[in-house]
Amino acid sequence: MASTEGLVPITRAFLASYYDKYPFPPLSGDVSRLYSDMASLIQLLALQSPPSQASLIEEANREPPHKIDENMWKNREQMEEILFLLQPSRWPVQLREDDAELSSTLRHVKDNFDKALTAMISFQTKNSERIFSTVMTYMPQDFRGTLIRQQKERSERNRQAEVDALVSSGGTIRDTYALLWKQQMERRRQLAQLGSATGVYKTLVKYLVGVPQVLLDFIRQINDDDGPMEEQRERYGPHLYNLTKMVTAIRVSLTLLWERYDTFKLNKNQMNLLSEAVIVYTSEFERFITFISDVFANSPFFISADTAGTLGSRENEEYKEIIVQAGRTYEDIGFCVEYISASGEMTLILPYHRYEADQGNFSTLMAGNYKLVWDNSYSSFFRKTLRYKVDCIPPVVEPTN
Repeated sequence: MASTEGLVPITRAFLASYYDKYPFPPLSGDVSRLYSDMASLIQLLALQSPPSQASLIEEANREPPHKIDENMWKNREQMEEILFLLQPSRWPVQLREDDAELSSTLRHVKDNFDKALTAMISFQTKNSERIFSTVMTYMPQDFRGTLIRQQKERSERNRQAEVDALVSSGGTIRDTYALLWKQQMERRRQLAQLGSATGVYKTLVKYLVGVPQVLLDFIRQINDDDGPMEEQRERYGPHLYNLTKMVTAIRVSLTLLWERYDTFKLNKNQMNLLSEAVIVYTSEFERFITFISDVFANSPFFISADTAGTLGSRENEEYKEIIVQAGRTYEDIGFCVEYISASGEMTLILPYHRYEADQGNFSTLMAGNYKLVWDNSYSSFFRKTLRYKVDCIPPVVEPTN
């Protein structure tokens, strides 16, 4: 069991500093160009489509989700939908019988998506395993750790059985992915509830199950809307959002084309557009997940309180003002920041730091207003529960003879 002594959960300020080392090389300019061309093709196909396809066309114009993992699931869903359409048995009859050139193009398209989907599944599986493995390093390496593993395996078997039952009953790909995302959100809610445990349940979680307090703090606040992961969304989200829009456009255009193949056939330029869009999307998507997988693999869950305090004071402008009463001078004025839980347990957020006087080389610090700059990356709830402490040490007065 790895020690958590002196550690606090990663902060947004830390992730900002960490991500500075991992700038993502921008997507190819072909992504925006081809997406625009695909959007024009969808508009053309929409003129031929019945009103029943209005919701599909609306989907092509919808903005992607904000969360990184939700976009990952959305990309995987669209790939599955495309591969379903590309099964020869799903092709329009005329396409199977008369259009050898497009048939050849579609087989190459399918090969590209088969490869991209395999990479997507591998990424999600490895990322999930890495997170669980990291969490387990902070758990007791005895029967309690075994119980946690068994519980996780049982929960995942139950979730898979739920998916299998849906598919067996005729559920669509869309239905399946709606369920998969619901299950993902259930995992998050369970973690958040675990992190917010109080009273007897909290005692059981901490001492019977063996979950360290710092891990409870981490899982409670990591996915806050203004928490650490927002930095990830701002840095890397826009690239992924563009890929989500592009794969959605490919899937919508193929669906509309299959619906209207009897009255609308792709010309040579349109076939080339479809082929190029697929090649660019799949290569850029694989490049993105390879990159982001490396970033995730090296990102820690916890950092030292010293690091959290240093980054927070350097990179954020929010501060707490404390007035030191006038009337005397002090040898030392310093601050620390603590988090006090509902049960009275204290977690050090910012260790004691002496306030350096900005008054030449004076050996004493004057009373007045002092501003403690602190880390602004915690959730609003967490910030409200922080306690600021100020210590004012008067100078030692030597006794007179």
